[in-house]
Amino acid sequence: MAFNHLPARVHDALAPLSVKPVTDSVPMAKNHRPDHPQPDPASRPSPEAVLHRLASGPSRSARITHTEHLPPRAGRHAVWPDRIRSEVIAAVQARGIEHPWAHQALAAEHALDGDSVVVATGTASGKSLAYLMPVLSALLDGSEAPNGRGATALYLSPTKALAADQCRAVRELAEPLGNAVRPAVYDGDTPFEEREWVRQYANYVLTNPDMLHRGILPSHPRWASFLKSLKYVVIDECHTYRGVFGSHVAQVLRRLRRLCARYGASPVFLLASATAAEPSVAARRLTGLPVVEVADDASPRGELVFALWEPPLTELHGEKGAPVRRTATAETADLLTDLTVQGVRSVAFVRSRRGAELISVIAQERLAEVDRSLVRRVAAYRGGYLPEERRALERALHSGELLGLAATTALELGVDVSGLDAVVIAGYPGTRASLWQQAGRAGRSGQGALAVLVARDDPLDTYLVHHPKALFDRPVESTVLDPDNPYVLAPHLCAAAAEIPLTEADLELFGPVSADVLTQLEAAKLLRRRTRAWHWTRRERAADLTDIRGSGGPPVQIVEEGTGRLLGTVDAEAAHSAVHEGAVHLHQGRTYLVRSLDLKDSVALVEQADPPYSTAARDTTSISVLETETEIPWGSGRLCLGSVEVTNQVVSFLRRRLITGEVMGETKLDLPPRTLRTRAVWWTVTEDQLDEARINPEILGGALHAAEHASIGMLPLFATCDRWDIGGVSVPLHPDTLLPTVFVYDGHPGGAGFAERAFHTARAWLTATREAIASCECEAGCPSCVQSPKCGNGNEPLHKRGAVRLLTTLLRGAPEEAGTGTDGTGAEASGEPG
Repeated sequence: MAFNHLPARVHDALAPLSVKPVTDSVPMAKNHRPDHPQPDPASRPSPEAVLHRLASGPSRSARITHTEHLPPRAGRHAVWPDRIRSEVIAAVQARGIEHPWAHQALAAEHALDGDSVVVATGTASGKSLAYLMPVLSALLDGSEAPNGRGATALYLSPTKALAADQCRAVRELAEPLGNAVRPAVYDGDTPFEEREWVRQYANYVLTNPDMLHRGILPSHPRWASFLKSLKYVVIDECHTYRGVFGSHVAQVLRRLRRLCARYGASPVFLLASATAAEPSVAARRLTGLPVVEVADDASPRGELVFALWEPPLTELHGEKGAPVRRTATAETADLLTDLTVQGVRSVAFVRSRRGAELISVIAQERLAEVDRSLVRRVAAYRGGYLPEERRALERALHSGELLGLAATTALELGVDVSGLDAVVIAGYPGTRASLWQQAGRAGRSGQGALAVLVARDDPLDTYLVHHPKALFDRPVESTVLDPDNPYVLAPHLCAAAAEIPLTEADLELFGPVSADVLTQLEAAKLLRRRTRAWHWTRRERAADLTDIRGSGGPPVQIVEEGTGRLLGTVDAEAAHSAVHEGAVHLHQGRTYLVRSLDLKDSVALVEQADPPYSTAARDTTSISVLETETEIPWGSGRLCLGSVEVTNQVVSFLRRRLITGEVMGETKLDLPPRTLRTRAVWWTVTEDQLDEARINPEILGGALHAAEHASIGMLPLFATCDRWDIGGVSVPLHPDTLLPTVFVYDGHPGGAGFAERAFHTARAWLTATREAIASCECEAGCPSCVQSPKCGNGNEPLHKRGAVRLLTTLLRGAPEEAGTGTDGTGAEASGEPG
């Protein structure tokens, strides 16, 4: 195992957005919003009426495949915990909250008892108040201490926007408490002249795991006073810390606990999560501490109407003559336009930055044809904007100046928006937990709300809109992470040793494999043992060995060629496919063409243009087996789990016509290959099985390839990931297995857990894959069943019927126990080479 250090990520720096700032008024408690300029709920159209207007007309109504009605729920109040300071209670009551919900009071009691606790309740259930009651009481107690600084608290969120939103909310709530509560944001956007004040005087510091990893922990002597007094650590949206990213955060928190102990503190951890399976188990893995679970949601909920929407087939034909369905992007832009015209406050969640920009541009163009005054009331929101751009958009959405927003998940986790009437979700977001998180953004003031899931032309999306029970009758996924992944653990042991030399007493904190990893770090000369401790001896910063979000190297800067203006950045691992020469790049409604990509200097030069197409990279992939860890017989074939090395190379890109997605042409590229050591699940078939399935050599490659594509598309239904977290390779005769083989692998170094989850649920997973292919209406294979949007071979060869027969034969030999196992994990990673 090699531990190559990776340079630090630089913060996004993008050009200004022309959004008019509005008054900075953000309310506090999520279970009540009296100060928002909201329309009278009685004057709002019902969600059924809004959906009826969206579906008016014969072509529109046929697009709704299912409608689910979630009834309203009454709330259950409790009394204020008697140990909460009366001043805090008075401040909360002044915000219009007379009594807490029962789950808020219970969580606060656990915190006051010194128990770490996770509040895992629905969106808009008031989780903020649950942890703020004990935190503000502790800060108020500390302000009266005769000597010293008094108690401090640390707040961690996955996004800068959420930390900024919470800081404004805390300031509003704590205003009657005077100088006793001094909140401040400390992240990459914090001006350097303000940072010293935060270190010395703030007693409620709001930051993110990235800044804790790179900025606070390596500089802990400057934070000594704060850490010595640390009473509470709040971890908001903790369900997002999953897979490799979550495993990194888990080790960052262990480093934090270690430093706090050296300064004499033992903080209580207060975690807030969306509804999840076994939240206390995930919280314990994340923090390394026992965590009490509070999951009985006592907050009220308005009616939610949830529609599943499938775009229609067009008259166009795509690769290999397959029918082309209207894109989810175009369909979502239409829906956002219609909702804006109706005056319905809405957010459209989109999976990609480019998609968010494109939807807002299309909606603005169509609104201009109806009423030009509406154009400025729709915008895009995504990661990568400058801080002032994000804040302006957030304020405009809060105030009602914006009626429609096309947003990435930066908003899903970023801003507490109340008063929304509708949410449109462009494509299944990968997990049911994320789906409900996004849907829950509407109706947050207690009114009825509408949510619409628009299916992409994708096997999983198509399956879900025709199998609604898979969404509405199944629990949300467990949030699983693996802090013991050596690829994750190694750089954090180095960072910990740089902070304070590591001793054997520290190894228990960092997990059972830490001793073995330390030995390898010594051999690699990254750490040196002196007497009883391991020391970091290099000149570079140990915290720069890893980017906890897994960017895989320095970000590539996107620079406008004519002016030298920095437009933004893209992660290194995405650069080959996102900013290759000839790629179309969207930024704030403007379109740019990439003229050159310099990988050595990490710079992509672009110029503004207006091409009538988008671009999609194509790549090729090969895979070799390093170790087979587990295998079981499936008839005469085998199902295996183990370690692999994947070699991937971007070789070309397609130009697709806007809106229709029609392929206009392909251009070759000359980019270097990249390698990845990870974990994979794979299955083999024998000659006897091929004979039984009537698969001859002419169609074998197409049958395997089609089964691979569809299985990748279906795996997110069984593992906490989405299809871009995983990759696949199919080979008619693989040199390591000497048999026809299909591989599905994790897209992160060392693995992220979804291949293991696939292995343990293989029977159910591949059964659903077979059903998805067989039930598709197309003749020879299409994007709804076996075609992949990122196939490096241009979806050639594919044989739909052969894939069905092959999977049918394979499943006949599947053992019953192959359908059970532990939960998998999710992570952010690179995609599906196909």
